[in-house]
Amino acid sequence: MGLLSTILKYVEYALGKLLISRRGYDDGLFSRTPAFRKCPEPTIQLSSLDCGPSYSRLSHDYSMFGKGLMPTLTWPEANENIREYLVIIEDVDAPFGGKPNVHGIYALIPPSTTSLSPHDLETVDTDVKGQHRLKSGFRVGKNRRNVVYIPCRPPLGHGPHRYFCELVALSEKLDPDTLSPVPTKEELAELVKGKVVAWGEWVGVYESDWNER
Repeated sequence: MGLLSTILKYVEYALGKLLISRRGYDDGLFSRTPAFRKCPEPTIQLSSLDCGPSYSRLSHDYSMFGKGLMPTLTWPEANENIREYLVIIEDVDAPFGGKPNVHGIYALIPPSTTSLSPHDLETVDTDVKGQHRLKSGFRVGKNRRNVVYIPCRPPLGHGPHRYFCELVALSEKLDPDTLSPVPTKEELAELVKGKVVAWGEWVGVYESDWNER
C-alpha cells in the first residue's frame, strides 16, 4: 500500500470516529412510510441461506472491497392475494444525508418468485437514460451511484452498519408503462399506497475492517 493510500485510510478512520453518532435512521425506512399503516409488522419470513439469520455479520465477500455480492434472499410461495413484489435494500446507519442510504431497488417482481440473488441482477444492457435492463426482467430503481446494486461500504471507524432488506407484497401490479424507467424510493412509496398486503425484513450487518481494505 502506498503512502497516499495509508494517509487517506487514516483520514477516513478519523472522520468515521467523528461521525460515530450519526446513525440509526430506522424511521426513514421504506417500510415505515404511510403505505404500511395497515401492515405495521412484518409477516413474511424473509431469509438468507448464504448469510444466516437476520442480523448476521456479512463477510468480506459482500463488501465493495470484496466480491460486491448482495445477500441471496428467499421467502415462501405467495398466496392468492399477492400480485407482485418489490425489494428495497437500505443502510440505516449511513452518516450523511440524515436518512437511510438506498443500495438497491427492484420492482415488478412476479408473484411466482421466491428468491432474489446476484444472478437475478445480471444486466442485459444500460440505455442512455441510465435504465439497467436485467435478465430477470425486474425494474431497477434509483440509488446514489446509479448502479444496479451498491455493495456494503461503511466508513472506516464508523462501526457496524445495518443493511435492511425489505420484501413488499402488493395486492395489485404496478403499471410498467407509468412507472419511471428508474423509479425512486419516494415514487414507489406513493404508488404502493393501498396495495401493501404483507412484507418481510432481513438485516445484514457489516463493519469495514482496516486489514481488508
